[in-house]
Amino acid sequence: MLPAAVEVATYRIITEALTNIARHADAHQVTITMAINGDLRLKVQDDGNASTANGDGWRPGTGLQSMNERVAEVGGTLEVGPTPTGGRVQASLPLGLA
Repeated sequence: MLPAAVEVATYRIITEALTNIARHADAHQVTITMAINGDLRLKVQDDGNASTANGDGWRPGTGLQSMNERVAEVGGTLEVGPTPTGGRVQASLPLGLA
């Protein structure tokens, strides 16, 4: 069983990432992966039009700020930005909050 704060943070990060993809990425495919190995590791990857291959960068907005706040609330880390093939949101959330 996950700590409630981690459950909420995970849900909110995924929904915000999907909202941003729908609004900005023009993506055709999204992959969500999660793994537990001492902490919860979450990745949302899309094949949208923002990529380092295009020289794109992400401008901080409400969605990215919200994800940062959720991660900070549980003492985790967040990495976001374009990759060579699209966009990525990656979070690590500690499970020792019970």
